[in-house]
Amino acid sequence: MKALVYTAERELIYREEPDPVPAQGESVVRIQNVGICGSDMHAYLGHDERRVPPLILGHEAVGTIVEGSRSGRRVVLNPLITCMCCNYCLSGRQNLCPDRDLIGMYRPGAFAEMIAIPERNLIDVPEGMDSTKAALTEPGATALHAVTLAENAVSRPISECSTLVIGAGSVGLLTALVLKDKGALAEISETNPLRRRTVLEHTDCTVFDPQDSLPAADTYDLVFDAVGNSRTRDTAVASVRPGGVVVHIGLMDNQGGIDTRRLTLQEITFIGCYTYSPLDLRVTLEKLHSGALGTLDWYSSRPLEGGSEAFRQIHAGECGAPKVILQL
Repeated sequence: MKALVYTAERELIYREEPDPVPAQGESVVRIQNVGICGSDMHAYLGHDERRVPPLILGHEAVGTIVEGSRSGRRVVLNPLITCMCCNYCLSGRQNLCPDRDLIGMYRPGAFAEMIAIPERNLIDVPEGMDSTKAALTEPGATALHAVTLAENAVSRPISECSTLVIGAGSVGLLTALVLKDKGALAEISETNPLRRRTVLEHTDCTVFDPQDSLPAADTYDLVFDAVGNSRTRDTAVASVRPGGVVVHIGLMDNQGGIDTRRLTLQEITFIGCYTYSPLDLRVTLEKLHSGALGTLDWYSSRPLEGGSEAFRQIHAGECGAPKVILQL
């Protein structure tokens, strides 16, 4: 099969790879669409020691089962593979499973014509749904999970909260769209002018450039950091109101600290947010299909063989789309 393989820092090669051989309980899926995630970018730049080249990256995928008990079904992949028997898995918090794995991290990912994956990790795509939009399920579920965590922590209905989302990548934008679906209006902070234009042209979200004016201190009841670097963490903690909530989603770096004195004295809740549950994925897929999260016409599609150039453009800030989806 053909695959886009991460072979060295800032190097991706489209080449022949062995066809996947399914283990017991696994199905083989022929990939149709797969998104480029920020974590794939981290690997590409050599910033993720867990992803060791040569490796097929990619985990935001949709395709058709070609080998397995549900052959012929169009499915979204749940890329998070867990033990399903620990206390976390049994309580619906599979994202915290100590034995969790992720396709495109320690095992081959979905930047390929085919992938082998446990059958329990496959979710049927609704009849008539566009496969490219279905590929937004994984980042959408991350956004939904973040908003759910926030709802459990804020002291008032989320629809009454003033909200800031830092970063207009797909997770940040989808977080704002999930908030909108719940009756809340979020402002989005984004430094890339091409992305700001895309958000303004394809959604009714409010977006601004934090390089022109930083968010005012003590302004928001709820702040989502969908970037996750030292600067955005500082902004998140400074801009949230006393008694407010910060949800930290992004994992750009682990440099610098946060103002723990302010967190303590102002009773600010700081929540780490990692991926999603299987239910988050199913709910998100239905919301994407129903139109609850908007028209979803803000992504960019590229052929898989052109994936290397897509990575380069994203890193250079030359891509205005919050999400690039590779097609096979």
